[in-house]
Amino acid sequence: MAGLRERGGSRIQRPWSVYRASTFELSNEMIGLALAGNSQDPDEPVLEFSVACTDLLTPALDRKPNSFVAVSCTTPPQAFWTKHAQTEVIEGTSNPIFLSSIAFFQDSNINQQTQVKLAVYDVKDRSQGTMYMLGSALFPVKELLQERSHRLDLELRSAENQRVGNVTIAAWQMEERQDQRMSVGRLPDSINGRTMLPVDESLAESMGVRIKYSSLCKDTLLRSVFGGTMSRMYRFPTTDGNHLRVLEQMAESVLSLNIPRQFVKLLLEEDASRVCELEELGELSPCWENLRRQIVSQYQTIILAYQETLTDLNDYRGPSFKASNLKAERKLEFMPTNLHVQRMRVQDELGFEHTYDVITIGAPAAHCQGFKNSGLRKLIQKFEEAKKHEYEEGCALSSSQSIVYIPQDIVRAKEIIAHINTLKTQVSYYAERLSRAAKDRSASGLERTLAILADKTRQLVTVCDCKLLASAIQALNAARPEYIASKASPSADSEQVVLRNDQDTLLAKWSGRNSRSSLHADWHEEEWEKVWLNVDKSLECIIQRVDKLLQKERRPSVSSQDSSQMDLQGGATKKDDEKGGAFWINPGSQSQDSPSSQPPPSSSPPPSSSPPALSSAHPPSPEKESYGSPSAEEAYPGEWSEALYPLLTTLTECVAMMSDTAKKSMVFLLMQDSAPTIAMDLSLQYRRDVVFCQTLTALICGFIIKLRNCLRDNGFLRQLYTIGLLAQFESLLSTYGEELAMLEDMSVGIMDLRNVTFKVTQATGSSAPDMLPIITGNRDGFNVRIPLPGTMFDALPREIQSGMLLRVQPVHFNVGINEQQTLAEKFGDTSLQEIINLESLSRLNSYYEQFKEVLPEDCLPRSRSQTCLPELLRFLGQNVHARKNKNVDILWQAAEICRRLNGVRFTSCKSAKDRTAMSVTLEQCLILQHEHGMAPQVFTQALDCMRSIGTREGVIQKNLSGLLPVRDFRLDPSLLYSLPLLALSPNLLVVWIFLSVAYFLAKLRCS
Repeated sequence: MAGLRERGGSRIQRPWSVYRASTFELSNEMIGLALAGNSQDPDEPVLEFSVACTDLLTPALDRKPNSFVAVSCTTPPQAFWTKHAQTEVIEGTSNPIFLSSIAFFQDSNINQQTQVKLAVYDVKDRSQGTMYMLGSALFPVKELLQERSHRLDLELRSAENQRVGNVTIAAWQMEERQDQRMSVGRLPDSINGRTMLPVDESLAESMGVRIKYSSLCKDTLLRSVFGGTMSRMYRFPTTDGNHLRVLEQMAESVLSLNIPRQFVKLLLEEDASRVCELEELGELSPCWENLRRQIVSQYQTIILAYQETLTDLNDYRGPSFKASNLKAERKLEFMPTNLHVQRMRVQDELGFEHTYDVITIGAPAAHCQGFKNSGLRKLIQKFEEAKKHEYEEGCALSSSQSIVYIPQDIVRAKEIIAHINTLKTQVSYYAERLSRAAKDRSASGLERTLAILADKTRQLVTVCDCKLLASAIQALNAARPEYIASKASPSADSEQVVLRNDQDTLLAKWSGRNSRSSLHADWHEEEWEKVWLNVDKSLECIIQRVDKLLQKERRPSVSSQDSSQMDLQGGATKKDDEKGGAFWINPGSQSQDSPSSQPPPSSSPPPSSSPPALSSAHPPSPEKESYGSPSAEEAYPGEWSEALYPLLTTLTECVAMMSDTAKKSMVFLLMQDSAPTIAMDLSLQYRRDVVFCQTLTALICGFIIKLRNCLRDNGFLRQLYTIGLLAQFESLLSTYGEELAMLEDMSVGIMDLRNVTFKVTQATGSSAPDMLPIITGNRDGFNVRIPLPGTMFDALPREIQSGMLLRVQPVHFNVGINEQQTLAEKFGDTSLQEIINLESLSRLNSYYEQFKEVLPEDCLPRSRSQTCLPELLRFLGQNVHARKNKNVDILWQAAEICRRLNGVRFTSCKSAKDRTAMSVTLEQCLILQHEHGMAPQVFTQALDCMRSIGTREGVIQKNLSGLLPVRDFRLDPSLLYSLPLLALSPNLLVVWIFLSVAYFLAKLRCS
């Protein structure tokens, strides 16, 4: 504290202007240049000064004032005062020294004519905000800058022009970054008696580059994602007599609206495609058609809800954050509540900076849908029980009366559909590539593309060669009207699907005497084998033809006799294949349910060519002229594409027929499985989508800001593409009442993040929309593309530049800290909190084990803590397993482990206001004390300073629509706890319990 009066004598603490001019009187040009700001760091204030008061007098001489200073300014020709900032409240002293400094940033637009007014207030009742002004003082900016010591001592005058004390203003240094961080040559041998080691200049240079481009306000990437930045400055003394300069910032994100728009659009497309898949099943018998109609009707209802939500989001023109009073607003339910980034930048006495970021968000939950029926965890459990009951009920029937698929079949069916969609697209793509290589007569391109095409085609054949697929094809065939009509003695009750509505759940049963056995009467597995064997045979023909073309290219003098021998060998192979049961099916002769794909436009055949007609009794032979026979090849000696086109067309058509048949059968299988619980399934999925969207938006914000800050941290980047990003969520929800259901929702949404991957790409332009992330995928897995400007993208390692998918490992720790948690611990159940913490502890230990196996310790950031990571994990494990009420040690240790493992931090409570503010500010003060040596005696004052006038007040103001002025903001006094976060008085606890019991009894009696 005493250092405030000696700032002029310390070399480290010299005012900024000493470095800018050698004279004591600054010219107007020099002042204008000084107030222009630091171009290297836009977050640097152009003017910063600290305030201290002495000899404050109050009308009541028996009490000392609880004072704070409000700062206003005006710049001519402006004729009114604008409130700029205020200090924290210091209680019970006539000589307060304020830790918060007054900073004017580049957007303040001050100049040397700007007048600054300091008004000192005495707060009589802090909880009520009752205060009165003691006195004020006025000075121009030019006077402060031209003062020799850059320090002003002014008298405070009351409204009656009476002296009520003094106020001291001391300007802080604002020298250029390279001057502030002393060069190696100027670094002293010792500071305060401690030997100083030389600093690596390359390290200083890389840090300077990182700091230069990571401003929330001016950075090309960050300003496209974040906006509405608020800043506060503090000066905290350290244990070695120096000071820390702390810049606290908070910004909202445009992604709060942008990501939900993209996400809902993807959901809409996915569900619409499911309806299309059901419609494309073709004609079904009346019983199955009725079932399909009811399922489609359920999907259309949910699609309509998504369409309305997407329209509402596109029409929304409000702020880029959702206030807490809009949590239950249906139009905005996909938007996260109060999503902000909280940043603390700390500069030590040597000028080196450290940045700490936390993403704050209201608990991701489906507030609009309510919590009467509990949250996602219990709803998922109920849904799984309903599916299990349905499965057991189906198994109870005889095998001849019911079609029952085990849960593993359903998972496998979804995987088969995904693989078929992917591989079919790849086969078509590489078939087109092969045709182009043949047209260009590129031997190397032909060989290379053929190898990939063969691999993808064989993978597709392998996927389709399974008994589940054959069984599903049989079931779909049995559901056709022609199958019912082909029965010898049809009866009204011999074969039907029984539908009923059981507790708002659609149930479907296949009943009949001969349902299962009759499936095997008209369809055999051999028929399906012929379909995918056709694909395999088509591929072999292409391979043989390419081999022949390449041989003729390399050995043009080969004799026609050798060619004839090769053709005979090929014919012998075909005969062997006929013995193996391969039948060729002409795709063009199939029913309309198996359309053939069209040939690529770039490889169109000559007019004389015609599509191949395949016979089901005879396999095609390379000797046929229509397949590019030697005679045809001699007629067109330079046209490889003409020789390969018929074969590629056949392969593409066979692949399309096989893929469509397989996909339809799997869709029919999934239709049978989902029919009994379709209403419950879609309702649960909608709630899960809402929660996941809010969580995903926060994760993307955290990923972007972490990647930008660590762009030149090779250790972090290596860790990122090797084992993925650690995302640690901290929540302060109680396990009582509605917050218990919120916790259930949040925990499921966080675990669903395991299906998210990131991919970093180079931005196509330099505008803000070009820097926004792009989401692709579906509910089985979403990929987020992060565009970076060219200069930033070039700084990434090759692995990330090449498009490697970056994984996420989410962990979630919860500790309830409010009065409702006290009730839960006394009379309720805290098992959910214990389960969540145990699961996350296991995943966190697993992540660290993976790190130790593949990465060196030097990839991790350095810490002044004497506790190593294994010890921290052991302490965390002990606290998680200990049954201790409101054990906030879990939160602190998990947060430190996350920072030490290069993770991203997220903090939330119900609305991301009071409890979140308490947690974030406490974490910032703990970091300042443990990592940067802040003096312990100012810990409580620093904590109160950040909580009373820090950036978190902006969340309160924005949630109150900005109606309250800055000076009226006060956090709820009941939340102003320090260690632990909240401690209730025993007397208050008894009163609270008594009133709660009385209230519930009265409510029960009235009902």
